[in-house]
Amino acid sequence: MPEVRAAAARCLQAIANGQSLSRELPRAEQKVKHDQRPLLRELCYGSLRQFWRLEALAGQCLSKPFKSKDEDLLMLLCIGIYQLEYMRIPAHAAINTTVNASKSLRKEWAKGLTNAVLRRFQRERDALLADLSPAEASAHPDWLYAAIHEAWPAQAGAILDANNQHPPLCLRNNVLQQDREAYLQALAQAGIEARPCDFAANGIRLIQPVDVNALPGFAEGRASVQDESAQLCAEILKPQKGMNVLDACAAPGGKSCHLLESAQELALTCVDIDETRLGRVQDNLARLKLNATLVAGNAAEPESWWNREPFDQILLDAPCSATGVIRRNPDIKLHRRASDIPALANTQLGLLKALWPSLKPGGLLLYATCSVLPAENEAVIERFLGEQADAGHRPIDADWGLERPFGRQLLPENGKHDGFYYALLSKQSV
Repeated sequence: MPEVRAAAARCLQAIANGQSLSRELPRAEQKVKHDQRPLLRELCYGSLRQFWRLEALAGQCLSKPFKSKDEDLLMLLCIGIYQLEYMRIPAHAAINTTVNASKSLRKEWAKGLTNAVLRRFQRERDALLADLSPAEASAHPDWLYAAIHEAWPAQAGAILDANNQHPPLCLRNNVLQQDREAYLQALAQAGIEARPCDFAANGIRLIQPVDVNALPGFAEGRASVQDESAQLCAEILKPQKGMNVLDACAAPGGKSCHLLESAQELALTCVDIDETRLGRVQDNLARLKLNATLVAGNAAEPESWWNREPFDQILLDAPCSATGVIRRNPDIKLHRRASDIPALANTQLGLLKALWPSLKPGGLLLYATCSVLPAENEAVIERFLGEQADAGHRPIDADWGLERPFGRQLLPENGKHDGFYYALLSKQSV
């Protein structure tokens, strides 16, 4: 199936030039047969997870780098090495289909070169691997490798390894329809092996991922797909009946729906700057038969959408580097830069400052990111507390994550939760 390798190479080329995996993969899927799409997805996701390692190995096997117009061939070599190193495809089949994909890319002249590079990798694998830098061997860009080691010296190896693995599929049981044990039984009856999550009270982890349409009652709202880390927000806030709550930066709505499942008659406002993504919030609400007020607006400019009714609670799931969910979004490794982090931290601080006046005295604001970098997490909270006289930090009493000077940090774990940070702030009465 050379055309699958060619489609994957074009997809990776577009991503390397700034496009997102979520945009390019569906386009690539349209160019291959339906039964070839699982292989396409594995080639794209896997090659992106290991990209910095694969690119370095391919570079060692080339006498000179490709010109920019032939970047698709570099991606094809990465895909070829990925198959040899990580997939169960027989080596001769992986090499032959990758070589023939050069023709599918309309670069038949490169067939000999592609064959030579992949054969050399086979012959010299151990020596080539030994020549990789520590960052390349970990399949991370230099800046991120250094940042993770600086922030988490004792856990760095485990974080880097988790970033390169397939993520687990986690569900959130809908307590409005049944308790978790009842849904675990329904999964077992459907032949789907699952276990309770370690920390999230309604979390369920599947032993093997399945299509959501195979989940019992999914269309009727019996469960939702949501990582265990993300499920902890409602357990921290513990919203009460009748509260006025804001979910800022709400799309795609998983946390919004969880808040509504957690308390009756909650008056929930969901704000997101992207009107298209806000449609996904509505879709999730509809499937779960829940109601909320949806507002297309900038959370950093509440004067344009806030009705001046103070909120009892605010959830701010702030835009971040997403370095805690790399295994789910491996294009982050190609797109994110060290220079992004200070700018993101300033955005996060700006959101806290903008939303704070809308919080009722005595109210709670939960700050969350899917980042593992302290500059976006505890450092932002420390800056905010230093500048906001009526803001106080409330420790989170929990048996998960690592306690930090401000908040708690979850680090990604193989087969378990994603990386996530939470800090709980209270507004002092004056």
